[in-house]
Amino acid sequence: MSGTAGVGRPLGLDTLVRLKRGRWPATGGDSRRSPVPEGMTTPLGCDAVAVPARLGPLVVPRLPRVGCVYADGTHWWWIVPADSDYALTWPAPAQYSAGAPLPGAARLIHRPAGTVPYTPPIPLYLALCRVTGTTPEWSRPLSA
Repeated sequence: MSGTAGVGRPLGLDTLVRLKRGRWPATGGDSRRSPVPEGMTTPLGCDAVAVPARLGPLVVPRLPRVGCVYADGTHWWWIVPADSDYALTWPAPAQYSAGAPLPGAARLIHRPAGTVPYTPPIPLYLALCRVTGTTPEWSRPLSA
């Protein structure tokens, strides 16, 4: 049954993306430490966007909400919902990391109020485009 979940239902795009990334089925067997502080939940999964530390202070005031942010002296990492890179290329020098792997030296520098650790990905993308001088993908002319 190609393209179905085995019970006659077609696979959705979200399921296919998760299959490609090896996130299906979701299990509790991941031995990495959670990149979010205790007491916070990640109902939408968890990825990270890293930028050089020099850009971090330029991005923060452009965001309507700042979620968990980690830093190690050379980079800042914003926690975003899983698959926030779907159909989107983050502007260089930003690096998108599925699963939010953080180096051991990274320390939490901002914790939002509440229990959700996310920085909204679209405002973060637009802020990074602005500070890097990159035109957002959807504003670029189509090539012939």
